[in-house]
Amino acid sequence: MAFQKAVKGTILVGGGALASVLGLSQFAHYRRKQVSLAYVEAAECVTEPVNREPPSREAQLLTLQNMSEFDILVIGGGATGCGCALDAVTRGLKTALVERDDFSSGTSSRSTKLIHGGVRYLQKAIMKLDIEQYRMVKEALHERANLLEIAPHLSAPLPIMLPIYKWWQLPYYWVGIKLYDLVAGSNCLKSSYVLSKSRALEHFPMLQKDKLVGAIVYYDGQHNDARMNLAIALTAARYGAATANYMEVVSLLKKTDPHTGKERVSGARCKDVLTGQEFDVRAKCVINATGPFTDTVRKMDDKNATAICQPSAGVHIVMPGYYSPESMGLLDPATSDGRVIFFLPWQKMTIAGTTDTPTDVTHHPIPSEEDINFILNEVQ
Repeated sequence: MAFQKAVKGTILVGGGALASVLGLSQFAHYRRKQVSLAYVEAAECVTEPVNREPPSREAQLLTLQNMSEFDILVIGGGATGCGCALDAVTRGLKTALVERDDFSSGTSSRSTKLIHGGVRYLQKAIMKLDIEQYRMVKEALHERANLLEIAPHLSAPLPIMLPIYKWWQLPYYWVGIKLYDLVAGSNCLKSSYVLSKSRALEHFPMLQKDKLVGAIVYYDGQHNDARMNLAIALTAARYGAATANYMEVVSLLKKTDPHTGKERVSGARCKDVLTGQEFDVRAKCVINATGPFTDTVRKMDDKNATAICQPSAGVHIVMPGYYSPESMGLLDPATSDGRVIFFLPWQKMTIAGTTDTPTDVTHHPIPSEEDINFILNEVQ
């Protein structure tokens, strides 16, 4: 009875917050409608794919060498770089993309495998009345729905359980999660609900039985980031973009702009990592989409450029599948140092993470013993 009363009592507590979010939702919808009038529709530029099958790497390298000048050269074959390449080539631009390693070999394949709006960001938006945080959550939830629609073979809804260890937290988190559902609007995957202590322990027996009060289950999306990245790269290649992996940019090409008299970037000197062959790829525009290596490319343009990227390491560890049920994840907001940890089912195993600690940029990052022990201690 106390459990039910605590949940029902939150209706009055959350009434004002619900009204506020409804108002924000209507305002954001109005703003998006007005802004959309200024967008230039690019659908007319999209044509049928040039290639029924993606060209071989050898054919792509020949295109990179023989093309006198591309409209756009993208450096970096992660999610951002491949997305830029696909967007450009479907607008009718001559597009090239080079990646030092393999497509999605870096950050784009090492996420927590979630597509979500961010419950914690919504909490900040409400507590601080931050409209920008709210807009970010709203947009992320819209993109979550978009990915689930366009790539159902790579994305799926995933229920995530939030364990509650104090009675006063039950109405607090319940209101927050219901607001999360409300902000999603028509894109809400499924309404959140409350679980009793016994039902919560059935799903995750390793929870602290003595302190556990109950749990709340909400829905977010799970996503195969690496395969999606690769699908975007292959699609760009089918539409005519010259995409090549294991092509390292060793320097940037420059030429004097006839209008301003100043030097500007006009391409890149590329090296085939597999053969050692080097050649120039010229382009009217060069996009730096190298993620944590952004400053490395920027310093090729200007050695005195101030660093703008502060790298941080987010560590995940892979554990046996029995740590989580196949169809439900766990969000633990009550870790020993206040950080949040996810336990998520993934390909018959369990992913646990993530951390967020400052680090140096390295080609092959390695998790520290401290981060690994932190996650393992929280599991215990």
